Amino acid sequence: MGKADKGGGKASRWSGVPRWARVCTVFGAVLMLLSGAVLVGAEALMARYEGAVGKADLFGDQAAGAKERKSDIKGPLNILLVGIDPRNPEMPPLADSVMVLHVPAEMDRAYLFSMPRDLIVKIPEFSRAEFDGGTDRLNAAMSYGSRVPGGNPDAAGGFELLATTVQNVTGITRFDAGAIINFNGFKKIVDAMGGVDMYIEREVRSEHREPDGKHRKGNPNGEGYVGPQAVYKKGNQHLNGWQALDYVRQRYPKNGVPDGDYGRQRHQQQFVKAMAAQAFSADVVTNPVKLDRVLRAAGQSLIFSGRGNSVVDFGLALKDIRPETIQMIKLPGGSVTENGKYQGERFEPAVDDFFAALKKGQLDAFLLEHPDFQNKAK
Repeated sequence: MGKADKGGGKASRWSGVPRWARVCTVFGAVLMLLSGAVLVGAEALMARYEGAVGKADLFGDQAAGAKERKSDIKGPLNILLVGIDPRNPEMPPLADSVMVLHVPAEMDRAYLFSMPRDLIVKIPEFSRAEFDGGTDRLNAAMSYGSRVPGGNPDAAGGFELLATTVQNVTGITRFDAGAIINFNGFKKIVDAMGGVDMYIEREVRSEHREPDGKHRKGNPNGEGYVGPQAVYKKGNQHLNGWQALDYVRQRYPKNGVPDGDYGRQRHQQQFVKAMAAQAFSADVVTNPVKLDRVLRAAGQSLIFSGRGNSVVDFGLALKDIRPETIQMIKLPGGSVTENGKYQGERFEPAVDDFFAALKKGQLDAFLLEHPDFQNKAK
């Protein structure tokens, strides 16, 4: 790979409940997407949620001298969602999960697709982080952009460079909003909802956790782990916070995920739908104590930029989108090897046609002709 090689890549309507419990969908888009809910109609809870959400200039608008604009939110919209696992706050973060939510002009449905974190891409120059640009894996863009010479990493800078990189790959000219989701806080959100019910398509065994949630011990004789493994059996299952996060991280064939990172992307998308359905359930929206816990946990777990519009503004704009109106997209690709050594991932040529259809607003027609791009999620 090129000169960027040195460090980054590796390492509707709601009826039947009180007005205060009417739900809209922005928050879901930010919890690995449509994985939660924002109240509409309860001023105190809206203010609590809006105040709890971290805010940052994720797209460099203020740095470029742009003024915040306030306007009605209209489609089409593209929202970039990035999950990070900040195990060491002194180290530049990597993007563990990169998702794009596309909302067409009608604002009544959405399409969600994942970008492989190991996708080999050209990362542009980013002078603020003293990065000269180069070729590396996609998740490295977050790391390179977050570097602050002589200071602690700045996740907002990392997001900005990652957003530009994704735009260059997809042809999306501008993201209308974005969010950074902290995976450690993600567990708290799931637990605040009382866990999530979802269908698991095949048995998966954890690489990292024991059945009681403890970390597995390192293998004294080499790489990997030893000891009992948490097992996620095929069928309808109820997952708590640590189980949910552990399940959507699994990506090795030896653990029951034969298609590797593409399987992990599919599991993440399936879980997003299940989490959204749980957030919209009467068990959450009609229980003010539980709902308040969910909103506070969500606010503590993400940094949001609506480029002049608030998270609640987006919630109102996306109020007609429900879990069943979100189409999960699978972007086909494969691995890249050099001298037998894994280098990363690439897209198949047909993905360029998908991006062209997205830009032209013709995804429905494209998916009719390419049903293999549709990820099925129960």
